[in-house]
Amino acid sequence: MSVQYGAISWNRQKKVYDVTLLSLLALYLGIFVGVGTWRNPGATAETLLIRALGTAAFLLLNVVLCIGPLSRLDRRFLPLLYNRRHMGVTTFLFGLAHGGFALFQFHALGNVNPLVSLFISNPRYGSVADFPFQALGFFGLIILFVMAATSHDFWLRNLSAPMWKRLHMLVYASYTLLIAHVALGALQSETSPVLTSVVIVGVAAVLSLHLAAAFREKRADRGRHETVDEGFVEVCKVDRIAEKCATIVSLAGERVAVFRYDGKVSAISNVCQHQNGPLGEGRIIDGCVTCPWHGYQYQPESGTAPPPFKEKIPTFRVKVVEGSVFVHPRPNAPGTRVEAAQIEFAQVKLREAPSR
Repeated sequence: MSVQYGAISWNRQKKVYDVTLLSLLALYLGIFVGVGTWRNPGATAETLLIRALGTAAFLLLNVVLCIGPLSRLDRRFLPLLYNRRHMGVTTFLFGLAHGGFALFQFHALGNVNPLVSLFISNPRYGSVADFPFQALGFFGLIILFVMAATSHDFWLRNLSAPMWKRLHMLVYASYTLLIAHVALGALQSETSPVLTSVVIVGVAAVLSLHLAAAFREKRADRGRHETVDEGFVEVCKVDRIAEKCATIVSLAGERVAVFRYDGKVSAISNVCQHQNGPLGEGRIIDGCVTCPWHGYQYQPESGTAPPPFKEKIPTFRVKVVEGSVFVHPRPNAPGTRVEAAQIEFAQVKLREAPSR
């Protein structure tokens, strides 16, 4: 690694996550092989291990694809999104082990190169019943390899975010190939209704969650457009404002202090009526915006000083849409009460270090 990019480091959360994930996968492999041996004593250990690794990789891929829409539907799933790259790389490694063992067992014991044998041993591409499904798995695994190899932030920065995202959207192409690989392969040789049900449920879950997230984001986009059409201007994200503090923005030539407090957001003029002090650099103390210069106070929703004081400052209308703060640039008359914008839990993004 260069001086600009350090080696991957695991914080405590990632270590706990990885240990838990690997422990569950080891338990899954053990149960799968054990139950398989009990139900089919004639099956070889190699065959059972190939199937265990393949099903584990396919289940993991379904979970990986569900994490994104789940996080958009409910922010409580964001810790899973934070660790999704680790799960994605694990998915590839299990798929690689599955493919490697299968390639050795079915194609490495003859006189032809195993990779060549993979493509020439079954030329019946025109038959659904006998389609060479192993080639589909191979190409799906190649896509997963590209994604795993570029999962580090080094590639995100050097490929640029749009290019990196387009590359990693290929996961859906890989998913399609692997569904076909399973449907044309395992589902033809296995008559177990459990396997068929798991595949159907997995695909249905991925599709339904993505459709639900898309519908929710469409409504959010419509709300954003309506807010902008009303003349509001997006100024920042809610999570960029520290609790009981403000961010200062310039709207229509006037500085505005946008405060976050008690699950609400209010906007007032940044200019204190005492000596033009910067209110946005102060804090909310005892429910009032307190000027950092001389301690003059104002109620954030009305811009009025608490009795018996008489000072008043302009207020601004505020909306919070999907975690973004919108402020109308036209100030209200000093002392005009404006209802604070409520922050929903789902709108607040968790503060997390960038994953590697």
